[in-house]
Amino acid sequence: MNFWTDPIKVLYDWLMSLFGGWGMAEPLANTLVTLLGIVVLITIALVLDIFLVWIERKVVARFQGRLGPNRVGPFGIFQPFPDIIKLVIKEDITPDGADKVVFNIAPVLSAGSVIILWAVLPIASRIYGVDLNVAALYIIAAGALGTLSVIMAGWSSNNKYALLGAFRQVAAMISFEIPMVAMLLVPTILVGSMSLNAITQAQVDGVWFFWLSPLGSLIFAISAIAELGRSPFDLNEGESEIVSGYHIEYSGMKFGWFYAGELLHAFTFGGFMAIFFFGGWHGPWAEEYPLLGAFYFVLKALFGYWVIMWVKYTVPRIRIDHMLAFNWKFLTPLSFALLIVTATVHVLMRDAAFWLYVAAMFTSNLLLGWLTVEILRSYTREKREAVPSAAHH
Repeated sequence: MNFWTDPIKVLYDWLMSLFGGWGMAEPLANTLVTLLGIVVLITIALVLDIFLVWIERKVVARFQGRLGPNRVGPFGIFQPFPDIIKLVIKEDITPDGADKVVFNIAPVLSAGSVIILWAVLPIASRIYGVDLNVAALYIIAAGALGTLSVIMAGWSSNNKYALLGAFRQVAAMISFEIPMVAMLLVPTILVGSMSLNAITQAQVDGVWFFWLSPLGSLIFAISAIAELGRSPFDLNEGESEIVSGYHIEYSGMKFGWFYAGELLHAFTFGGFMAIFFFGGWHGPWAEEYPLLGAFYFVLKALFGYWVIMWVKYTVPRIRIDHMLAFNWKFLTPLSFALLIVTATVHVLMRDAAFWLYVAAMFTSNLLLGWLTVEILRSYTREKREAVPSAAHH
């Protein structure tokens, strides 16, 4: 065993021997090493978050025909650091009548609800925090903290626009969690486990789940965008109606925590898309060299993040009633139908030849997608035909 084949184990053994040489008891040394690992993971996440600011600003500039950050450092890569300094030195304002305790806890909880998701992310074959056997359920539970932080920020601000923005965001988050949970059950059914390590390993040994459930990956991506509150589902900050939404009263680093949490959340959802449908850290020589697997994982997560940005800066905002109707009348029934089809085909074909199983799963998704398009086409045709007749009468 060496650093390149199992870096976490090598570092753990080195730290344990170092603390042991200082005469420290093994349980205490193990606790300190674990806490140090947690601090390192959080630090990596936050440092990555800093550069996500630069990445997003560069991508949106490219979409809009601009240069983006280009002054501080090569290609403007150090621009986030003066931005952080600006946020730190800005005046910290708490509005009159605000619930100060809840008001101050909300931004920390918003960022914390994202960071704790990293505890179960399998970044590589031997680089992960906890191999939790109910990790998919843990993701949903941790996401509930983000929902709580939104309503806390809106309610405690003593501002009607902040409260309205919070109501809108919470309505979207709770609504679109339904199809998201249904799509999390698709890999669970295929593997028979909620462990993210088991889900990733099943794709390493077999085929990426995107080929077994392409429709499921699409529904998960749409639900993730809505969960993040990004366009076209960003009704929480409709400028013409409620200004900046639930964090309108926040300034300085309190606003910075909300912004950092949103960017890191988008990247984390890109990682979840990679884990559930695109093989996670899987790639050439990834099992033998975990650091290479971590590179593949970050690359796939960045691709998912880029797709989220692509949608955000391309698709216009939709109305709140249209957004909720889209979820409850279309996306949720479709996700449940796909879940039933996936479970049925999986049970019927799991003992068949592997290529036949993959073909059956992929074809069932295509057929369900085609049937959905035909139903929508028939519905829109009826609506179009009803318009002139109603005008005539």
